[in-house]
Amino acid sequence: MTHDDQVKKWIEADKERMAALRIAASLKLDDWCLSAGFVRNLIWDKLHDKAVSTPLNDIDLIYFNPDVTDESVDLSYESRLKSLSHHPWSVKNQARMHQRNHDLPYLSCSDAMSYWVEIETSVGVTLIDNEITIVAPFGLTANFNKTITLNSKRPKPQAFTERVTSKKWCDLWPQLTLIS
Repeated sequence: MTHDDQVKKWIEADKERMAALRIAASLKLDDWCLSAGFVRNLIWDKLHDKAVSTPLNDIDLIYFNPDVTDESVDLSYESRLKSLSHHPWSVKNQARMHQRNHDLPYLSCSDAMSYWVEIETSVGVTLIDNEITIVAPFGLTANFNKTITLNSKRPKPQAFTERVTSKKWCDLWPQLTLIS
């Protein structure tokens, strides 16, 4: 079984994640996914044999729409999602996030994720016509290797260390190895 197939199987078996995917899919956005901890934490939980999923601080819904980049649109989507569920939604149009990160414009959600601080965080999942698709510009091997790897496209070791420390990833998943 491929890593993608394993993650799809785990997500399909997770009622909360499937419910979140269905709610996100109801927005009918182009080029979207639930990303970062939504997938990364699930993988690390399973590899650490956790009986109960680590609670999510938020559910990151990212999408790419270069035609409408006003942040108020994100907040509107967030409000709609929060009215449909108890999940802690965070919505960001990746077509504008390059400005915050001082990058060239991104071309898609996958391209935007390829600039995130850790490669294991650069993973998402989408649901289209009841079909789960993994979006992972670096693949899933690093996640399954139980590493936290500084992305060479975003060489910010201080930000990397601060994120690892503040999020307490090595406490939550003690088998993880840092690669900076």
